[in-house]
Amino acid sequence: MARLIFITGGVVSSLGKGLASAALGALLQARGYKVRLRKLDPYLNVDPGTMSPFQHGEVYVTDDGAETDLDLGHYERFTGVSSAQSDNVTAGRIYQTVISRERRGGYLGRTVQVIPHVTDAIKEFVMADTGDVDFLLCEIGGTVGDIEGLPFFEAIRQLGNELGRDRTCFVHLTLVPYIETAGELKTKPTQHSVRELRAIGIQPDVLLCRSHHAIPEDERRKIALFCNVRPECVIPALDLSTIYEAPSHYHHAGFDTQVLRVFGIDAPPPDLTRWDSIVSHLKNPEGEVRIAVIGKYIQVKDSYKSLSEALTHGGIANNVRVHMDWIDSEIFDRDDAAVYLENVHGILVPGGFGERGTEGKIRAVQFARERKVPFFGICYGLHMAVIEAARNLAGLEGAGTTENGSPRHPVIALMTEWAKGNQVETRDESGDMGGTMRLGAYPAALTPGSHVAEVYGTTEISERHRHRYEVNVGYTRQLAEHGLVVSGWSPDGRLPEIMEIADHPWFIGVQFHPELKSRPFAPHPLFTSFVAAAVQQSRLV
Repeated sequence: MARLIFITGGVVSSLGKGLASAALGALLQARGYKVRLRKLDPYLNVDPGTMSPFQHGEVYVTDDGAETDLDLGHYERFTGVSSAQSDNVTAGRIYQTVISRERRGGYLGRTVQVIPHVTDAIKEFVMADTGDVDFLLCEIGGTVGDIEGLPFFEAIRQLGNELGRDRTCFVHLTLVPYIETAGELKTKPTQHSVRELRAIGIQPDVLLCRSHHAIPEDERRKIALFCNVRPECVIPALDLSTIYEAPSHYHHAGFDTQVLRVFGIDAPPPDLTRWDSIVSHLKNPEGEVRIAVIGKYIQVKDSYKSLSEALTHGGIANNVRVHMDWIDSEIFDRDDAAVYLENVHGILVPGGFGERGTEGKIRAVQFARERKVPFFGICYGLHMAVIEAARNLAGLEGAGTTENGSPRHPVIALMTEWAKGNQVETRDESGDMGGTMRLGAYPAALTPGSHVAEVYGTTEISERHRHRYEVNVGYTRQLAEHGLVVSGWSPDGRLPEIMEIADHPWFIGVQFHPELKSRPFAPHPLFTSFVAAAVQQSRLV
């Protein structure tokens, strides 16, 4: 029977609840337990799929096609446990479920209320499919006191009572700021946050105290006294040079030990050898490469969280540090690309939506192709590579994508149907934005002897997708005549999945998002190969 660990936050958001949850999951795994992680998001969007990256950061996609919070990426990277639709829920989805049930007569005419109906729906979500795990870690988005989060806090309070103290643990993450002018740490924000949580009816068992400075023993005892926890349960959460130090840092601070003590468990210490190895590789690389990431959401680095981690993983595999130059694609609308790309060892154009910045991305692709710089195009990046080749190699003046209008040569277009397994899925351009995408894991067949087949070491793969528009198969033969060939197809042969240029050190564009499946202990082969090509390029620059 699963034990539940609830991770909440106070004072301010973005303190690192997702990372703390992932690190704790990894520590429990390292002690031999089976874990699962979930995220409850209080906002009213049904899912983050239609939210701006500037607002929400990256949308993480699971194998079963769920568009989820980026913290699920942390969960997967740290534990290797694949997330699913059932591992992320929003207030919008909860309310949608309750209202749909009411419309069907599911409440038998009763007045539908937040308590018990909304809280019951939240509890149903939390407890679903937990029979095969030892620990379920459940992170609550936002901060304590947020009005939209109150039903979620009430639901987990009820679960604490219903399941009993031997099956639930409450972890609260707060900020302990350092006031420069006063020259001291301040514990009052943590005290107020815990008081707010206790007013809701939840007494935290363990406190994680986020701080830029070491928290002295006296300050930890003070926090413990005012927050009604043992001093050893006040765990410092300090800044780290890499997020992959988190499991070791938290273990040595006693985090996992105190959590297990709440449940009355005295388990053997975790084996952190592989985490120590990852950190050693990151801190002691044999070299460095510079990768230019040409994006349109670079002001918010969380927009490309999985991408930056996948590049880091590629660096680990090659024992080099990957330095990422984040470049706004719009800068190439007015400046020469060579000014910014002359000394980089690889160029990556990631996914995106909309017209803004597209011409700049196309110029970056052209630079990579003509200067023989390793190029990696992901999703929209593939589209930009196709448009660039159509215009500059095949001579198709006015080539473009129907996403941005009605180009003379629609080399990228909306496909209305495709196969998934034994079923045919369809989409309508006039449908809901959240319902017009190809989402989740799809198989692809790679061309034997192609570069990507060599990189993967197989001709059958499965990758996660999140996009509306596809490469127009009607132009693939013409593009192949000029060097850009399809080397990966959907199993039915209707949708190009991968395109490459053979006469180039490394030029690959993919329709899917390989960064979503990269792990520190299992770097994605495309990122490993791309960084290896960048290493070779660094010896030529």
